[in-house]
Amino acid sequence: MFDIVISNGKIIDGAGTLPYMGNIGIKGDAILKIEATTSLSGNRIIDAEGMVVSPGFVDIHGHSDYFLLVNPQAESKVRQGVTTEIGGNCGYSAAPIFGEEAYEREIEYRKEFSLDLNWHTVQGYSELLKRIGISMNFAILLGHNTIRASVMGKENRNPSKKELGDMCIAVEKGMEEGAFGLSTGLIYSPACFAKIDEMVALNNVVKKHKGVFTTHMRSEDDLVLEAIEEVIEVARRTHVPLQISHLKTSRERNWNKLDRMFQVIERAIDEGLDITCDRYPYIASNTGLQAILPDWASEGDKKTRIDRLRDETVRGKIKDEILRKHTEPGYWETIVISTVASEKNRGYEGMNIDEAANMAGKAPFDFTMDVLIEEDMNVSANYFTMCEENLAKIYRKPYTMIGSDSACRAHYGPLAEGKPHPRAFGTFPRVLAIYVREKGIMDISTAVKKMTSDPCRKLGIQKRGELREGFYADVVIFNPDTILDKATFSEPIQYPEGIEYVIVNGNVTVEKGKHTECKSGRVLRKT
Repeated sequence: MFDIVISNGKIIDGAGTLPYMGNIGIKGDAILKIEATTSLSGNRIIDAEGMVVSPGFVDIHGHSDYFLLVNPQAESKVRQGVTTEIGGNCGYSAAPIFGEEAYEREIEYRKEFSLDLNWHTVQGYSELLKRIGISMNFAILLGHNTIRASVMGKENRNPSKKELGDMCIAVEKGMEEGAFGLSTGLIYSPACFAKIDEMVALNNVVKKHKGVFTTHMRSEDDLVLEAIEEVIEVARRTHVPLQISHLKTSRERNWNKLDRMFQVIERAIDEGLDITCDRYPYIASNTGLQAILPDWASEGDKKTRIDRLRDETVRGKIKDEILRKHTEPGYWETIVISTVASEKNRGYEGMNIDEAANMAGKAPFDFTMDVLIEEDMNVSANYFTMCEENLAKIYRKPYTMIGSDSACRAHYGPLAEGKPHPRAFGTFPRVLAIYVREKGIMDISTAVKKMTSDPCRKLGIQKRGELREGFYADVVIFNPDTILDKATFSEPIQYPEGIEYVIVNGNVTVEKGKHTECKSGRVLRKT
């Protein structure tokens, strides 16, 4: 007798094979039986007639590290079918963290969410997640930016021999404590100041532990070809598996560079390098508004950075650099404020910079600098800089996967504030609705594989990502005819339709589209 039997479903096993009708028997946290013809007996029967039964989706590019502490139910993730997230991306991880960086973040998160950041290590952070309980599995990447800031602050210089050694020790310890690899955010301070030799040194440690290197590259617009060559060179020197995060070419003048990027990637794959990518199904990105600043303006602690924006001479230099780079008409209209920290500027959420500046009676540049100062730099924005044609090309490549590039959100509490990018609620259903069912960019088995077994294989996550006997019972049951993302840029706090059940480690976490409050997720360790 099984605990749960899923009967009469169309099974898409995650391995890329053809769908087939069958029944699945779950006992405890594992799939014990898959039968194509024979019915199974269980304490609970879920009739999946007319539904697809697939492995739970694996979000290879997540940012829920801190938001899981605010909403351990991971509402917006599990309700779109995500059973496992890989966090710590873009160089920004919850651990390891120490020194001034730990102090600065503690102030920030205590002020915003009343969180006590009382850990410094991967082990300490993992134990906290276990204590509070989480609704999805969570795997940890070590953030290069976090480690560098912890060791040497946000200084624009090369590390000393000792500092580089301390960073390597932090990576070594983090890998020993179960991290799956190292991530870096090369457009963000302080990793934007790091040279290739630093990345090579850190990734030599990662390679020793059979981890992966994931990267938000140094440029995704004008210098994107140079940026991709740089991270591939890191992989070439270290032989570490490389995951290129949210592959894109930003700004219309760069859209034609995508085919050349593919050529660079595929030549490296032909060399024998392990290179894969991920991408979300939207043509707008989201990050902090301060990302528009030149690298040099991001040096130092928060007070130093804000003082820089107040200095008229320095501000003029920043303005010259931004406007020299972005000569295209309508530049400020492509940047839409998504969230701010205070009520004072809440009315600007959902407006592009040009609209908000007009309302404030300011020039767009001055408005941007002023709102960064007023919000203590805590402003995020959506950047509409990509095209649908390129997104379709990216998804057709066999080495691309699906990643949301988002933190978990909810329809209640502090994580319901603002207008976050809709990918937090809609990424995986959107792929299935738009790029499989509507546009036919890929078949459903290929799409599910990109969402399940591909990321598990890349990261070395064992016994997840496929519906196989002996594997963990992470399962999503959805209606392929009705699955649909509902979240939009103007109304992002909306859950998708068509996700009927989500099972995490053998426990029903979403039932008929509603969260059951079950917290059966686990902190995964690299083994």
